[in-house]
Amino acid sequence: MAHGIAFGSLGDSFSAASLKAYLAEFISTLLFVFAGVGSAIAYNKLTANAALDPAGLVAVAVAHGFALFVAVAVGANISGGHVNPAVTFGLALGGHITILTGIFYWVAQLLGSIVASFLLKVVTGGLAVPTHGLAKGVGAAEGVVFEIIITFGLVYTVYATAADPKKGSLGTIAPIAIGFVVGANILAAGPFSGGSMNPARSFGPAVASGDFTDNWIYWVGPLIGGGLAGLVYTYAFLTTEHTPLSSDF
Repeated sequence: MAHGIAFGSLGDSFSAASLKAYLAEFISTLLFVFAGVGSAIAYNKLTANAALDPAGLVAVAVAHGFALFVAVAVGANISGGHVNPAVTFGLALGGHITILTGIFYWVAQLLGSIVASFLLKVVTGGLAVPTHGLAKGVGAAEGVVFEIIITFGLVYTVYATAADPKKGSLGTIAPIAIGFVVGANILAAGPFSGGSMNPARSFGPAVASGDFTDNWIYWVGPLIGGGLAGLVYTYAFLTTEHTPLSSDF
């Protein structure tokens, strides 16, 4: 099933392997969001809530890159290490995961992010959980396009280093390549759209803070970008003889 969208069956989606995959996605997303959002809270604390400056942007980008590298690596052998609804969506469009199983991946990822965000509220003594938002002077359309472009880059990297059966030894560095592209994209997009690339990463803090302002941007942009990357890589570079990403999907 290297090509073509498949809906899947409840039997597959509730198999022992699939249930383990959901747990792995929950844990990986929790770890990623805790470190990523936690780094932003920590920076705010150290700078008395001053506006994010260049040093803070670098610190937050590095934290996200490091944390995603680990989150993908620890989930790779169990769930594929998606850690992101946009990645799951992009892989579903290329036939690497069924739509039904992908929906349960989304649930696990969103729950992981929500739990991480509430844990941060508790362990920081009730400090504000920062949410993604557009910078002053950046309109919704620009924000969506920013998120489309950077999420395309992320999911394209996932395909090239993890999902392509031709990857060979390149698969060994997939988690670090995925972490690097996210860190680099945050450095580029952070001062404009926030640099999310991940609906779950944006949704958990929105739930914990009760602030859903512009949250739709971090669904629409990443899903379009991730979906486009999945379609482009699949139909431009993969052939129909290829095997699936994992026998569990």
